[in-house]
Amino acid sequence: YRAKLKYANFKRKKTNSNPRHGPFHQRAPSKILWRTIRGMVPHKTARGAAALDRLKCYEGIPHPFDRKKRMVIPAALKVLRIRPERKFCKLGDLSSLFGWKHSALIERLEGQRKVKSEAFHKKKTSQVRAKKEAFKKVKVSAEDQKVLEAAGFA
Repeated sequence: YRAKLKYANFKRKKTNSNPRHGPFHQRAPSKILWRTIRGMVPHKTARGAAALDRLKCYEGIPHPFDRKKRMVIPAALKVLRIRPERKFCKLGDLSSLFGWKHSALIERLEGQRKVKSEAFHKKKTSQVRAKKEAFKKVKVSAEDQKVLEAAGFA
């Protein structure tokens, strides 16, 4: 609720003589995040501008990254950072409240990505299981075992 009030207060700010001169109030979650990070970076220096050029923000997981293995950052987990009685806000929900119209599209694409990811994971685990079974069934002859031991692969 508080985040909604804060963003509404920010949206109220505009140039009186000509609102097209700014400040501009983006509604997409990636743009809101980008602007928030811009406020933390010295963006008017060459170093800060270069850092902002390297920053990429997306809604959902775009094509080259949807096939990569995801990592969990324990220091950023909600259950570890926020006490259970505290209220929180998701950026996508906030964006939808203020006029972002693509949340349903992103949810649909994420659903499709999760189905594909689940199929890939099942296939990979079955391949690993089959490989382990094959290693258990293989019998190595005595002379090959001697060669392996001599090479250090006993």
